Amino acid sequence: MLLRPWILVSRLVAVLWQLGWLALVLVVQGSSSDRSVQQRLGRRILQTLTQLGPCFIKVGQALSTRPDLVRRDWLDQLTELQDNLPPFPHELALAEIEAELGAPAVELFEHFPPYPVAAASLGQVYKAELTTGQWVAVKVQRPNLAYILRRDLVIIRLLGVLTAPFLPLNLGFGLGDIIDEFGQTLFDEIDYRREADNAERFAALFADNPAVTVPRVERQLSSRRVLTTSWINGIKLQDRLELESHRLEPDALIRTGVMAGLQQLLEFGYFHADPHPGNLFALPGRTGAMGHVAYVDFGMMDSISDADRLTLTGAVVHLINRDFEALAVDFRTLGFLRPDADLAPIVPALETVLGGQLGESVGSFNFKAITDRFSELMFDYPFRVPARFALIIRAVVSQEGLALRLDPGFKIIRVAYPYVARRLLAGDTAELREKLLEVLFDRQGHLQLERLESLLGVVEQDDANPDLLPVAGAGLRLLLGPRGGSLRQRLLLMLVRDNHLNTEDLQALMGLLRRTFSPSKVVGGLLQRLNPLAPAA
Repeated sequence: MLLRPWILVSRLVAVLWQLGWLALVLVVQGSSSDRSVQQRLGRRILQTLTQLGPCFIKVGQALSTRPDLVRRDWLDQLTELQDNLPPFPHELALAEIEAELGAPAVELFEHFPPYPVAAASLGQVYKAELTTGQWVAVKVQRPNLAYILRRDLVIIRLLGVLTAPFLPLNLGFGLGDIIDEFGQTLFDEIDYRREADNAERFAALFADNPAVTVPRVERQLSSRRVLTTSWINGIKLQDRLELESHRLEPDALIRTGVMAGLQQLLEFGYFHADPHPGNLFALPGRTGAMGHVAYVDFGMMDSISDADRLTLTGAVVHLINRDFEALAVDFRTLGFLRPDADLAPIVPALETVLGGQLGESVGSFNFKAITDRFSELMFDYPFRVPARFALIIRAVVSQEGLALRLDPGFKIIRVAYPYVARRLLAGDTAELREKLLEVLFDRQGHLQLERLESLLGVVEQDDANPDLLPVAGAGLRLLLGPRGGSLRQRLLLMLVRDNHLNTEDLQALMGLLRRTFSPSKVVGGLLQRLNPLAPAA
């Protein structure tokens, strides 16, 4: 492309012209209170992004998951970018199938339709039937896609690097790296062999979870540019009324989606980075408080290191426990602050901005609130967004945006903190046991009873699963088992401190356990486990 600069220049002019004209129209008409004007603007945004091609469509897809950032009139149009784009000619799709799979579609399938059921930014999907009678989804890649992506990514990076110094709030810091990360994920996404591997790895992680379904890959009918998987019969997670009309419970589905997302980030270290409504389907049935959800499209996946997973888990706990000094260290460890950053002025700033947002209730806090308040810190302090967190932030923002679309009152921390609390109290990995000790004991070895009480209280107040018996059982196994050596040692040091026997902490601990696991609560928990319809004690 560098050898043919006229191609790059002509495309740059076209992009600047379309985006500039769109920006002018939005500035002039964006404040109108006329609903028809706003709907027309939404269609204009949709048309502009669609005309600009796959890279820009991906940006629109990310915005389509944020009802709290984008006007509803525009949002309804942007959701069309998920899988309702203009298809490319059917003849080209048939030619691609034959070239990739070595035979025409009529020989490979019992029935292959003359038109796709959905068209997305990178390909289009057909609902075909195998000779065995099984229905499958056949995804065929758009022609000449690698060239188009490479050309537009060069332009996007050029514009990003040129505008970075003028962006407010440190937003331009590392922008080139973030764009490079975005480009790498796009090129990974157009290799359907990699996507097939991703789907099978993702399915293995959720193999024992009946609430999460992953389509099976048909390897013999898949290649670099064609991917065939089992067909998913479900309802897209984008309209609450439609879900309810099919007797599906949006709240249970939201819970499953968020819990699955937390597991991916904080437990598995491998996550779906594009959980927009077009990639998540509601299925009939429930498992306890969890609705049944199916994931599709595994082109955009990423991993998170064990160290980052543990630090993120600790950051959630430090945030809720209002330990802003530890939270500042977490930010530095994760790379949001430079290694040599002075934390002294940052700790009180975190407390002012994030502590005030927490208010009286954990449930009042959500990720959007964090990003809004965080911008205040970025203006005065050396915060930045590490390139490796670009997809993680996208995944969390998309997941919360999807939930907010179904329930505008949704608070992600209301689901996230009970999950983290249960994992900490169970101490099922060496890293979590270390983090549990950090939470329960201060640097002088004193038991921080209020934090243990907070963890137990969060689990008990979890609407989806308030039963404390599994937590008590896991904690008892940890305390008495071979993995609890460090915990027993800390408790012993707590009792024998400064050459004196100190029983105050132990007495307070026993009092807390008696209150938390009173006979009435234990019996109520047992009844609840035996009969989920029974009222809680």
